[in-house]
Order: sequence, then C-alpha cells, then structure tokens
Amino acid sequence: MTINEFNFAGKKAIVRVDFNVPLDENGKITDDTRIRGALPTLKKVLADGGALIIMSHMGKPKGKVNPKFSLGQIVDAVSEALGVKVQFAPDCAKAQEQAAALKAGEVLLLENLRFYPEEEGKPVGIEKTDPAYDNAKKEMKERQKEFAKTLASYADAYVMDAFGTAHRKHASTAVIADYFDADSKMLGLLMEKEVTAVDNILSNIKCPFTAIMGGSKVSTKIGIIENLLGKVDNLILCGGMTYTFAKAQGGEIGNSIVELDKLDVALDVIQKAKENGVNLVLGTDCIAADKFANDANTQVCPANAIPEGWEGLDAGPETRKSFAAAIENAKTILWNGPAGVFEFDNFIGGSKAIADAIAKATANGAFSLIGGGDSVACINKFGMADQVSYISTGGGALLEAIEGKVLPGVAAIKG
Repeated sequence: MTINEFNFAGKKAIVRVDFNVPLDENGKITDDTRIRGALPTLKKVLADGGALIIMSHMGKPKGKVNPKFSLGQIVDAVSEALGVKVQFAPDCAKAQEQAAALKAGEVLLLENLRFYPEEEGKPVGIEKTDPAYDNAKKEMKERQKEFAKTLASYADAYVMDAFGTAHRKHASTAVIADYFDADSKMLGLLMEKEVTAVDNILSNIKCPFTAIMGGSKVSTKIGIIENLLGKVDNLILCGGMTYTFAKAQGGEIGNSIVELDKLDVALDVIQKAKENGVNLVLGTDCIAADKFANDANTQVCPANAIPEGWEGLDAGPETRKSFAAAIENAKTILWNGPAGVFEFDNFIGGSKAIADAIAKATANGAFSLIGGGDSVACINKFGMADQVSYISTGGGALLEAIEGKVLPGVAAIKG
C-alpha cells in the first residue's frame, strides 16, 4: 500500500517522523529542514479527514527523561508549520486517552520516544561482557514489543516517514509495523522520495563520482569509506578526520582531535585507495586555532605540522583548492559531513568552498546528493539549498543505504 492510495478519512494515523531538530540554548529551532520535510505526509492525513498522531525522538537521552530533549519545546513550531493547533502527550506510552479523544483534523504530538529504553531496545546499565547480558537483551526485546504494541494501539494506520532513523530497528521505526496489516502500513512521502534518491545515485552513477566525507571521527564512517573505495573516482576526507590521517602518517597535530586507536585504519584506507585507483584527497594545510572558540587566534599551517597548543579547526586555502578541483569536474557527488567547525562563523571557509564547488558542478549537470544533519545545516546556512540536486534528511540511514544495507524501517513496510 502506498500513502497516495490510502484514504485516511475517519481514521487515526500514527506517523513516525524525524523531528530530531537542532535547538539553541533557549530551546529555539535553528534548522527546521526535518519538520518541513515531513509536512506533505502529515498534511495528506489531515486533508483526507484523518486524525494525526506524530511520534519522534530527539537527541540521545539514553532511556531517561531529560527536559533538554523534550519535544514539548517544538510544539508551537509544529503547530505553526501545520497550520493546526498541536496537542501534546507528556508521556508517549501513556497517551491512550488523548489518542482516543482525537477527532478528524486534530493533531497529537507524543513526547520523546527515547525517554523509554524500550524504543531502542538495548539493555540499560549492563555491559555486553556481563554473563547476564544475553538474558537482559532477550527481556528487553520482549519489553520493546510491548512498547511498540502500545504505540500501535493508538491508531488504525501506521506511516513510516523518518528516513533519518530507518537504519535502526527501533520500536517506532520497525517493530510497530508488526501490529498493522499490510493494507494499513506504508512509507510516507518523504521516505518514498529518499529511497528513490538513493536508488538514483546507486543505479545511475555517472563518472567521475566524487564523495566528500567529513566530520570528526573515522570510526563512525569507516564502513561507508571502505564501501565507497570500490565505487568512487575521488574521495575527499575532511573535518576532524584529517588529523587522524595526518598523525597516522607521522605528522604533528598539536591539540587537534584524533582517534589514536584508528591510526592503522587510516593507513589501511590510504593503501586501499591506491589499490583501487581512487584519488584520495586529504587536507594538506589547515586553519589552526589556539583555543576551541570562534574568537580564537588563528594561523594557517600544514595539517601535519601543527604547533603544540594549537588545533586544526578548518581546511586551509591550499586544501580548499584541491577539494574544489576534485568536485568541479564530477558528474555524481555525495557530501556527508563538514570540513571544519562550521558552527563557528570564523571556521566555515572549508565547508563553504565545498558547497561552492558542488553548486558549480550541479549547474554543469552533475547530480549532487547532500546527506547528514551537519551537511544539510551547512547548505542551509549558506542559503544554497536550491543549488544542489537533492538534500537528504538522513545521515546514517543514507550512508547505510548507499552501502547496500537493507534498512529495517523500509523492510518493515515492504517486507
């Protein structure tokens, strides 16, 4: 069943969205891309004459109630975006009465699903090495099913529209689908669009293919990096990862972020790139700062010769040129992760250089796919969202889909 074939008239729909939006210290949304992305699905339910129950997670509260991650903070923003006053259920697992009272055209937003450990289904407070872990895991899986069943009991239909969490087998993204028959569960419009975009990039790769992987850690990206080495012509690795690679090759990196346990992995990536004939583009110079702050003193120095007490916070001018050269001639481009601490305005130059080069290549006919919260925030910060081919709301899900993995959130609907 597709969402366009389904009529929600007189029905209650529970929709899993990804409203894990960035908030400032006052609880105000700094980038509402994910809310805007979900609107077509949410409005379809209401336009049909259905009642709408919205569920999402926010942040990583690790199974405990934490006001910092309360979805109560975004109720007004969601109301404004939908044009309907949104009710709020302060406990997602105890919303039976509010859900039952919902009338056609009304909207209920549930509190953060991850305030319950059952959402993620991982045992809490016990290490994997503990002999009792397997039993705890089994018990938690049963509790996860009960939690999913409770959520399912609120509605007549289930819509999965949270691409950003589709790679997780959580209660609300996959397990809940078991409690709806095939004709009452479906992917939302955003999910359908995302899945199509990934298929497009995978089944229709035009070369040269350039992938840009940024962010602070090699460890979180290693699977996708290794997978991309078999697909891309150019692989740009930037952001905090730069310094792990510099250190692995014997460089001095001052106080820069580094994963000392991943130095051998970095060397392995360099070797595999050579073997696959991939042009691996690493930072050669950087903007170093004497503290982690926007108003820090700065200097340009080689990425492998950063003075003691200084740390690399952005790509340097020569690095930006080599990034642009690898991007501008590409016909397929994937960008995930910034080139520096873009949250500080004085360290956005590297990420802006990447965005400019992508926009130029796209104007020349390249297909450009931007995915992952930080890259999306970059593109929006620069006001360049209309200059790329497609912006994905998912980071990890996008990368796993490109790795060729089956996403549990999609499999739960499509079988």
